[in-house]
Amino acid sequence: METEKPLVDVTRKYVRLIERRADGFVEFEFAIGEPELYAEMLLPADAYEAFCAANDVIQLGPREEASETDNSDWGWNLHQATHQHFR
Repeated sequence: METEKPLVDVTRKYVRLIERRADGFVEFEFAIGEPELYAEMLLPADAYEAFCAANDVIQLGPREEASETDNSDWGWNLHQATHQHFR
């Protein structure tokens, strides 16, 4: 009996750096299998480096900013919520 391969490759792990903060913390997105389904995380810089090494992550480039004309209520992330005022 042949087993089907999963549609998502859970062995692939992704990190997108958001910000290296002045307080020594690193904000980043972490995804498993699919880069667009991610968790926003915050770790001290040394823990971030260890996390990336332990998970053998694929580094992603910066995310394109959403258009200012995008009125979607869902087009934001936690980083934006802490740095700008919403309606």
